Amino acid sequence: MHTHHRHLLCGVALSLLLPSLASAQAERPRARARTLGITFGGQTGPNNAITDVPGVEVGHTTLISGEGSLERGKGPVRTGVTAVLPRGKNSVSEPVFAATYALNGNGDMTGTHWVQEGGQLYGPVMITNTNDIGAVREGVIKWAADRDLAWDLGLPVVAETWDGMLHDIYGFHVKPPHAIQAIESAKPGPVTEGSVGGGTGMVCHGFKGGIGTASRKLPESAGGYTLGVLVQCNYGTRRLFSVEGVPVGQEMKDDMPCYLGQKKPSGAMMEWVPACGAAAKAAPPNPFEGAGSIIIVVGTDAPLLPHQLERVARRVSLAIAKMGGLGENSSGDIFLAFSTQPIQPPPSSKVVSVSSLRNDYLNPVFEATVQATQEAILNAMLASDTMTGADNIRVFGLPHDGLVKVMKKHGRLTAAPKPAPAQKARP
Repeated sequence: MHTHHRHLLCGVALSLLLPSLASAQAERPRARARTLGITFGGQTGPNNAITDVPGVEVGHTTLISGEGSLERGKGPVRTGVTAVLPRGKNSVSEPVFAATYALNGNGDMTGTHWVQEGGQLYGPVMITNTNDIGAVREGVIKWAADRDLAWDLGLPVVAETWDGMLHDIYGFHVKPPHAIQAIESAKPGPVTEGSVGGGTGMVCHGFKGGIGTASRKLPESAGGYTLGVLVQCNYGTRRLFSVEGVPVGQEMKDDMPCYLGQKKPSGAMMEWVPACGAAAKAAPPNPFEGAGSIIIVVGTDAPLLPHQLERVARRVSLAIAKMGGLGENSSGDIFLAFSTQPIQPPPSSKVVSVSSLRNDYLNPVFEATVQATQEAILNAMLASDTMTGADNIRVFGLPHDGLVKVMKKHGRLTAAPKPAPAQKARP
């Protein structure tokens, strides 16, 4: 039985939205890696977000409703849509140079054949759950058609990760208007992280995952460029989880995903989930360990050509490895990188003049990519509170105090941690 029903649509005011709950979601301060003294090196931009790259905007639509036993088509619902607009809404049809790379291809990102063929990205990058790619794609096309941009945005880029542990994923709850709402809510400035947008129902390294972001400002000697990363984190195993070289997952073995109550989960691949309590701590290893995915978007104002952006996208894999990811067989680890340098030719010209950073000067960009990606992943986990979803499966948020304790034990905190807000359980 569903004892409550609510939809959170970040940045969108609808009659279905409960103002007090939405306010708590949007305004409650959330600890980030740097709040705890974990920096991964490098200098961030002002918001430490992908929106530090001039022109980039991010929006979310978050859908949360129901609780208790899974009823296909009814819930519980723990999902959403995230939109990344490289040039914002006002210049959404102006292309950017872009490239993609898949560390492991057990996932989907639509529109990438043309990105790789033409070297350009038109329109937003959308992220949602595995089964609702079609609805999000339809929403982007509808949004574009209503603005006479159907041709320009006719091959939308929509990526996915699987949220079927916590969400009624075969209920197809994301609809085209939810994609439109995510685009319309996109804005520059601080980015809401954690269990929001496409990341609402995600699990990362056995803890609650979601949306995370970070940025790096290169020193003037390296061009002074800005690079930002946004992740939808739903990959990895607990035992391999590592932060700044510290084997965090080996020392934080408690609070594995489990189910509350008497009824064992019946959803796909959920038979392994143990009951919460002592049984969970003594449970055998998860046979589907690593059966997740991660989508990563890298944006920069550095003048990079498509082949250089592909090199940047490949470096994301190094950050995944540092955090303990293997590109496991059933994981969809798919990355997209774009540059916001102007590439639109004058109306009367058939030729466009663009710039290209010399390959000799790419190393700082590579380093910034690896640093910001690691920080974005950890930010996603730190911002994601404990959540209980379909069939009363509970996934615990990464304990901030536990993480600090382990990092201190290994002497890896670079600054004294600031007091972090208390974590709260989400429905």
